[in-house]
Amino acid sequence: MASFIAKVPDDVLNDVRYLDEYYDKIFGGMTREAAQVVLDNVKANMPVTFLKALNRSNLKLTRTYKTPSDDGINTKIVIAGYFTNEDGKKTPAPLVANMFEYGSSVRKYPVHPFFRKSFNKAQIENTMKKAQKELSRGIIDE
Repeated sequence: MASFIAKVPDDVLNDVRYLDEYYDKIFGGMTREAAQVVLDNVKANMPVTFLKALNRSNLKLTRTYKTPSDDGINTKIVIAGYFTNEDGKKTPAPLVANMFEYGSSVRKYPVHPFFRKSFNKAQIENTMKKAQKELSRGIIDE
């Protein structure tokens, strides 16, 4: 029976071990950086009236987490909390954001999309590649 012995340099093995040990941190950092770019774009595209009414706690990033079904690593942008108007009536912030994004036929409110146009694929990919290179110590370079 024939046999084969492969000798791999130690530095290559150390790189593979590092990637195996820190892949959650690397990919989590990549999604966090990309989500931060989208969050900045959302703030820039948001209507001024909505941005003025928003508290800092209403628009934020979630913690980076792993989905149990497919082991995907995610970071979300969340609009949460309530707005209080002059009369003291509370309205959920996600409901108001949805009305700005999609409009309202009941209240005759026009569409002001700000969330969907905040996703610039090239910008997100470039940010993730840069974060990947930094977090993997240059091991993964595109």
